Amino acid sequence: MERLIAHVDMDCFYAAVEILDNPELKGQPVIVGSDPKGGKGRGVVSASSYEARKFGVHSAMPISQAFRLCPQGVFLPGRMQRYGEVSGRIMEILLNFSPQMQQISVDEAFLDLTGCQRIFGSAEQMGKKIKLAIRQKCGLTASVGMGSNKLIAKIASDLKKPDGLVIIPAGREAEFLSPLPLRKLWGIGPKTEQRIKSSFKAETIGQLAAIPENLLVKELGLMGEYLHQRANGVDDDPVCDEHEAKSIGRENTFDEDTADSEVLLSTLLYLCDDVAGSLRNSGFEGRTITLKLRYTGFETHTYGRTFSKLPSAASEIFKAAKKLFLDNWRTGQAIRLLGVSVSNFDQKPEQMGLFSEAAAKSAKTESLEKAVDQVRKKLGKRAIVRGGTMEI
Repeated sequence: MERLIAHVDMDCFYAAVEILDNPELKGQPVIVGSDPKGGKGRGVVSASSYEARKFGVHSAMPISQAFRLCPQGVFLPGRMQRYGEVSGRIMEILLNFSPQMQQISVDEAFLDLTGCQRIFGSAEQMGKKIKLAIRQKCGLTASVGMGSNKLIAKIASDLKKPDGLVIIPAGREAEFLSPLPLRKLWGIGPKTEQRIKSSFKAETIGQLAAIPENLLVKELGLMGEYLHQRANGVDDDPVCDEHEAKSIGRENTFDEDTADSEVLLSTLLYLCDDVAGSLRNSGFEGRTITLKLRYTGFETHTYGRTFSKLPSAASEIFKAAKKLFLDNWRTGQAIRLLGVSVSNFDQKPEQMGLFSEAAAKSAKTESLEKAVDQVRKKLGKRAIVRGGTMEI
């Protein structure tokens, strides 16, 4: 049976939620982020509506620059609690179409829909039903890409935003990718793009695909092998739900690279909180934490540490992740992607001594975390968030 993978990506998510909650903002340039303070504010743009993008405003841009480009914009503080609540509802909708779902950020996820045609109809019918369900239940639009693998689905979802639906039939992956510019391919940033253009005179993914793999490896190392496969439409990466995964993690790709330490640490805390909740829901407790940093282009580094035991409390996961970050981040160098994951699982952790101080502290923390889980289950995945994530 041919694989059918969907990538669902919400349109201007943060800004769209703000407009949903305040319809008077519709049609206006909405900019979510810190206070611009008349062009002298610090911080960055978290999200911008399509109307704001017409003025050149984009995510991770300094808020002062956004004000200069669009002083008439409606500047709003971020509300991660609200965005998380809506995100939880969206993910619940997607699970109705397939239990094989992989959430990769607050506003996007992959679905393995292989075999689901028997229930929901053709790929086009399924795509339309997914978009309609999100619109009817959440009042928001989503762009959906569908194809035989995650690479194709993700690229397809970005081609006709907003409110797009792009389906690439199996067997036409290379044909679909061929005319697209190099930067559309995962892993190709400005520096890698320039190296490929300089060494091989390639401008499109199709031209990259035609370069012999051994020449790419000679020029780019292991990255050359990766790019050769992806340029030819090959991607065997499975859609992993958290119960099947060997690790549980979350990552966030910034629209534009950012070196703002406040933004990076707030995002890291948000990711750790999400991972902690997934660990508790899965019944797992891990021993290894891994931090993922991606700089310009394909330069990606991972750093890990293994403990005798790593509690599933968000505060403990963040404490370990923050140390890895501060120890390894090239201070001042912009980051494109930030991720954290926990692995090396124990499903049935050893019980501590009943009357030990550590046991009492752990029980108190666990009780609090479970109470938070219950509230989120009733009111939405982000009905409660930690203070440090309220404004990103």
